[in-house]
Amino acid sequence: QVQLGESGGGSVQAEASLRLSCAVSELTDSNYIIGWFRQPPGKEREYVGAIHWGTGYPYYADSVKGRFTLSRDNAENTVYLQMNSLKPEDTAVYYCAAKIWGYIDDVSTYIYWGQGTQVTVSS
Repeated sequence: QVQLGESGGGSVQAEASLRLSCAVSELTDSNYIIGWFRQPPGKEREYVGAIHWGTGYPYYADSVKGRFTLSRDNAENTVYLQMNSLKPEDTAVYYCAAKIWGYIDDVSTYIYWGQGTQVTVSS
């Protein structure tokens, strides 16, 4: 069973940067998608981006395009979410999740989830 674990969250000022990590285990199929989602306080979980585990090709939500960058290190079994120019509206619990290739922005289709890491951005 695929297991995921996020790390790297914290509290920062606006315009700062953070890098979140998602450690992945038992991922034997290169067609897996690793997605990132976030859940702001009192709101629904929303799509941030996703990366194809085999090719490393990234996809981004419009709200983070140009500020966030996804990458993966297959040797370390880790996906990174580099977040630059952070805004207060980026405050949320960030989750990584995994599934076999499909609708990458549909939260309901992801099978495996990490426990989440808190990101707080103050103005």
